[in-house]
Formats: sequence, C-alpha cells, structure tokens
Amino acid sequence: MLRFEASPVKLSSPAGLTALKRTEQDVIAAVGDEACLSCQLLQSKDVVQVTWQKVLPEGVKNVATYTQRFGKRVTSGFQGKVETFTVVGLQNSSIVIRNVTEEDEGCYLCLFNIDPGDDLNATTCLQLYELHEPVLHVRESGSEETVVSCSATGRPAPTVTLTVLRDNVHFPGNSSVSVNNTNGTVTVTSTAVLTRLHHMDTEVRCAVRVLSAPQKEEVRMIPNFKLMSSVYLTGSHEDSGTEITRFTIITTLSVVLVVCCVAAAVLLIRRHMNR
Repeated sequence: MLRFEASPVKLSSPAGLTALKRTEQDVIAAVGDEACLSCQLLQSKDVVQVTWQKVLPEGVKNVATYTQRFGKRVTSGFQGKVETFTVVGLQNSSIVIRNVTEEDEGCYLCLFNIDPGDDLNATTCLQLYELHEPVLHVRESGSEETVVSCSATGRPAPTVTLTVLRDNVHFPGNSSVSVNNTNGTVTVTSTAVLTRLHHMDTEVRCAVRVLSAPQKEEVRMIPNFKLMSSVYLTGSHEDSGTEITRFTIITTLSVVLVVCCVAAAVLLIRRHMNR
C-alpha cells in the first residue's frame, strides 16, 4: 500500500470559518493492492459527522459515514470493499479500499459536518498504476558491438532507463519504442548499442518506473569471455570440421582396403579350383 501525504491545505467555509486541514490530495496504488485515503483537522472543531463520498460524473455518492452516536456505516455498494477508521472526536478520518480496481479510481470527498452548520471538505484523488517486471536482453551484433534492450509493460506508460556501470557511464544514443496494448497497458522498449567491451566485465542495469511508485530493476553482468565467445565458437567449429574430414578419409580408405582384400581372396579361390 502506497501513501503520499501533501502539505496542509487551508480551507474556509461559506460563513468565513477558517481552519487548517491535512489531506492526502493525490494517492497512487498498484492494481490489486490496498489504498488508504485520509484527512485530518489540525484545528479542533465540534464535528457532528464525517462523510466520505465518491465523485461521479452525475454527482456524488456516499461511501461511508461516522458519527459518535451511530458509529461507522458503510454504504451497501461498498460493504466488504471499504473499511473506515475515525478517531474519537471525529478530528481524523480515513478509509481503506481493498483490492483496488479501475472502478475505484477517481476522486473522493472527505466532508466534516461541523456544528453550528459550517462544513469543511477536501478532495483526495486515487490513481492506479500497473508495472510488470522488466525484461533485459543482451546479444552480440557483429564482431565489435553488443546490443542491449530492456522492455517493461505498465499503465501509464513506464519510463525505461538503461545504464552501463563501466565508469558509471550512460549508454549513448538510446532509442525507445512504445506499443499500446489492448488491455490499456503500454509496453516500452529501450535499446542501446554498445561497442565491444575489452579487458573488463561490464554491469548493465535496467530501471523502470511509473509515476512516483518505487522503481523495479534488473541487473545483468556481461563477462569479458562472453564477448569473445564468437572467436571460441568459430575455433571449435573449425576443429570439429577438421576431425570430421579426417574421419571420412580414414573410413573411406578402410572400406577400399577391405574390398581389395575380398576381391583378391575370391580371385585366388577361383584359380585354385580351376587347377
């Protein structure tokens, strides 16, 4: 569960009442996680009721309420989905939305009903994100280049950063391609071409993130011997070819020798029978 707290917001009622209220103005959460929305009065007031509402295109819909007399009440459409927490005195209230989905995304109102008749409210907006693990590929291209690519899928479009930890230098000339998927996610692939790395191992790092959520990383070590593998591979193929050629020659000569021996034996037998 991710929580991001904004600075205190100064609100005033229509009657001119001024109070300080801290609220999480923007909250992000991963799909399937829990999201906590909270608000707090920093100046003590005589609060009669705290109400949470979901802002919809056609208006607002009550999510939950809390009063000293009746305690907490969650609207039928949100029961089992939303849990409310309000401290004694109704100065601090929060709701937890479980297993958040796209339907839960949007803005919510936190409304303090204050006696006598002055209300304070603030808006908290919930934004969902989705980010899968990055996929890092390393392949050789020609004799002097190594191609590195990293792909990540998320919503909204993730930021993909490739770095090479050889003297802490970034890959030059990164190219990035984005593909919109049918489920609303975006796959971003970043590719870089690295000149052949001689005399040292090199660490390649791929970092991906969306919004202000924690980033995900994959790290791959490119050993020096791997970059020279094509040389070894060519050498092994040449050795195998030589061995195959020798085997073929020896086999052919053996077959010819056997045929000659059989022919000579047959000829000797015929001569002996004729005598």
